[in-house]
Amino acid sequence: MLLTQEYHDVWGFTKKALFKFIFAYFSLYIFLMFFSALVEAPTRWFGDILGFDYEYNVSGFGSGDHTYAYATLFMNVVLAFLVSLLWIVLDRSRKSYNKLFYWFIVILRVYLIFFMFTYGFVKIIQLQFPYPSLTRMLEPLGNFSPMGLAWTYLGYSKGFNLFMGIMEISGGLLLIPRKTSTLGAFITMGVMMHVAVMNFMYDIPVKIFSVHLALMALFIFSTDLKRFINVFIQNKAIKKYDYYNPIKDKTYHKVIFWLKLVFVVVLTGFFLIQGLNNDRGKNRDDKPHMFGIWEVSHFIKNNDTLQPIITDTERWRYLIIDQKNRAVVKTMDDIKHRYTFKPDSTTRKILMYKKDSDTTYFNYSRSNAVFLEMNGSIDGDSLKIIFSKKDLNDILLYSRGFNWINERPYNR
Repeated sequence: MLLTQEYHDVWGFTKKALFKFIFAYFSLYIFLMFFSALVEAPTRWFGDILGFDYEYNVSGFGSGDHTYAYATLFMNVVLAFLVSLLWIVLDRSRKSYNKLFYWFIVILRVYLIFFMFTYGFVKIIQLQFPYPSLTRMLEPLGNFSPMGLAWTYLGYSKGFNLFMGIMEISGGLLLIPRKTSTLGAFITMGVMMHVAVMNFMYDIPVKIFSVHLALMALFIFSTDLKRFINVFIQNKAIKKYDYYNPIKDKTYHKVIFWLKLVFVVVLTGFFLIQGLNNDRGKNRDDKPHMFGIWEVSHFIKNNDTLQPIITDTERWRYLIIDQKNRAVVKTMDDIKHRYTFKPDSTTRKILMYKKDSDTTYFNYSRSNAVFLEMNGSIDGDSLKIIFSKKDLNDILLYSRGFNWINERPYNR
């Protein structure tokens, strides 16, 4: 019954039926992942069957577990069952599917390789889990969502990002040669099971996708399961594994080898360039001008000094400058306002505006490294704001680094 990558002249009925369902299911899943918007009408019909009687968007706004995705998944399961059933009825006489099975495994490997490389590299260069921003450092822990907590936890450690990225890329690399694809599938399966569990436990909306990547890796690994059991569980000697290969032409395999090499080099180069352009991180050299957390000591509006009352929606509490040409203003009521922020050290002016709002210019002065004064106007109100720079070493998450020796747990 087991589906293996060895050649067999005759497949049993159960083996053929199992292959047809798995082939139909994963093929439909990959197709619908990229083209589900083209079949919106039938997908919404399946959503109606599930009782989704409310308005929902096709895109999901970045979520992979939105309503439309679940309607698509339900349609995927139903269609896979129907397609495989029809296939079984109409193609009962065929004895085996060795060639189709071979190319199906190739497609799954390519699919997994691409995403293992993508997910691996965005972790290595810390694009997926960036180091917590200064704005994040000021946020009370109780305000974090479970996903936000996971993102902060994972982004804090560059070393942990490297480890996760290397494991994912290792799985992808080992999936490229056919002879190491079983090991690659085993590593990928383990890595993606960890990711899937994290997605479920921290309510990260990539549950459907991560589970499917783990299932694809599990399926590829299962095609060599008999040998794995014989060697690692039963401690038996086994004969050489004879992979089925429908193409014997040596020139073809040389071309494929170079295409694989080019793919790895191009993808690696692309992500290295992305990493060089990444301007987020604790120890980066290109910190923006006026980088830091600036705490407001005096906020004077129309010549009237506003007191630091926590319910005030207008008085600024912090000006946080963490990225080039960007700033966050946190008002006394803990609401964050994001601005384009472009200081000019020559003219001592700051260009500052929100999205879809008028441009504001502030004059600024700095008598020392921890003092800042801004003068300007917003919405017709004159503002004079005096700041003192917060010492980032007072933030334990920012200042506490790695320590080989801990005489006692430093759990604060």
